[in-house]
Amino acid sequence: MASAPFTLGLRKRLIGVVRATFNDQQKGETPVVRSDTALFPRNSVTWRVHGDVTTMMVGGVASLLLQMLHPAVLAGVWDHSAFRKDMLGRLRRTARFIAETTYADRTIAEASIARVREVHERVAGMLPDGTPYRADDPELLAWVHVTEMWSFLAAWQRYGVPVSRVEEDVYYAETARVAQALGTDPIPRSRFEAEELIAAMRPQLLADDRTREVARFLLNHPAPNLAMAPAQTAIFAAAVDLLPDWARAMHGLQRPLVALPLVRGSTLAIAKTFRWAFH
Repeated sequence: MASAPFTLGLRKRLIGVVRATFNDQQKGETPVVRSDTALFPRNSVTWRVHGDVTTMMVGGVASLLLQMLHPAVLAGVWDHSAFRKDMLGRLRRTARFIAETTYADRTIAEASIARVREVHERVAGMLPDGTPYRADDPELLAWVHVTEMWSFLAAWQRYGVPVSRVEEDVYYAETARVAQALGTDPIPRSRFEAEELIAAMRPQLLADDRTREVARFLLNHPAPNLAMAPAQTAIFAAAVDLLPDWARAMHGLQRPLVALPLVRGSTLAIAKTFRWAFH
């Protein structure tokens, strides 16, 4: 019985750390409330995959590393975002968009999608080689979408409770709904189609000095607080490990083979600890 107050206090502490990390409390942000009128039902594969703190962080960082290999995505970040001053804010906004479009009442989800479309309409520019780009380019949106869904699912399969092969296809089919609302084309609706799309877009990818600068800034970014620092170190290493070999090579990043058991073991322990705290 004596351990009950300690256990309760630890749970509250862990939940508080996560909420402070993902919600800008100075702006009054609070966690997204799960709704029975969300875009996806409670028993959906998407609810399951997107509901884990650790796997979403691992997948989120891995997806950013993949996305920035596309010159137009990199240019959008370089030219139009304050990533050097507000990397945490960028990560928070992405996480909130995923949470709102997955769990919130559909009116909130649809408003979130509309805001992102409005932002995309204003983001345009020129690549260093003179090629114009637009953030609302359907094919560019396809790259952002597929890399996010691939990364979230891959992280869940490694550090969560793996879903079946059929459920992987269901996940892509479900999340296609948000991609379509954003104006994405083409949209993968199965794991095979996702892998085919990634393979088809690889010839467009590039890693240069700007790519590596943004990647270094992301991976070396200080934790939002001391309590999250050990977990962030493990999660960022797990994200690099999650990347396909070709993407890791383009970034010039090495898989820490000697430390790999420690990286995966630590990340799995973190995932289990947060799941215990929240459930």
